[in-house]
Amino acid sequence: MEDMTIIPQWTLQLFGLNLVLNRNTIIMTWIVMGILIVFGFLATRKKSLLPNPFQVVAELFVGGFHDLTRDALDEAMARKYFPLICTLFMFLVLSNWLGIFPKLSEPTKDLNTPLSLGLLGFVIAHYSGIKAKGFKKYAKEYCEPMFFMAPLNIIGEIAKVVSISFRLYGNILGGAIIILVVSHLVYSVLLPPLLNCFFGLFVGTIQAFVFTMLTLVYISVQVK
Repeated sequence: MEDMTIIPQWTLQLFGLNLVLNRNTIIMTWIVMGILIVFGFLATRKKSLLPNPFQVVAELFVGGFHDLTRDALDEAMARKYFPLICTLFMFLVLSNWLGIFPKLSEPTKDLNTPLSLGLLGFVIAHYSGIKAKGFKKYAKEYCEPMFFMAPLNIIGEIAKVVSISFRLYGNILGGAIIILVVSHLVYSVLLPPLLNCFFGLFVGTIQAFVFTMLTLVYISVQVK
């Protein structure tokens, strides 16, 4: 069970501050980014009317998420935001799948990853809202239906970040703990690999999609 308690770290000194970084999370994140870069290169290297398998997968992702983004926003905004939504899903789903492979683990198992992405979506959504409506109209919405509701409305917006981040983090970490406990109980025979595939492929895909769609909804609510 020491796998869950020992966290490999990098310690850096920066301007007198002692920065402690989760080495495992950083390395796994780099692996995911590397896979995405290689996939993007292979999918766009030789585009043709008879696409290669990588181009087929890329076109499915691009077409599907463009349609989802267009349904939530409009055609003009879809062109602007669907690259973010598509990339976010691909990053999350690969991060969640990474734990299926031996010696690798999910970057989303570390709260820093989903919380950072939640904050990113929060900032983009509210920046887009201010840009689309103007600051005066944007700020006025926090005072609806009555001005004294503003603190509750602000807390509600902050709670969205907590909700979206901890949902993803809790599901991925919970799955990892279950797999680890069962592996020790049955000595890693048959059941743990099946659980690993279930939590990695099924739960990981669902949670990546939920996180991505909630981010899209938050952007849609702010710009409309």
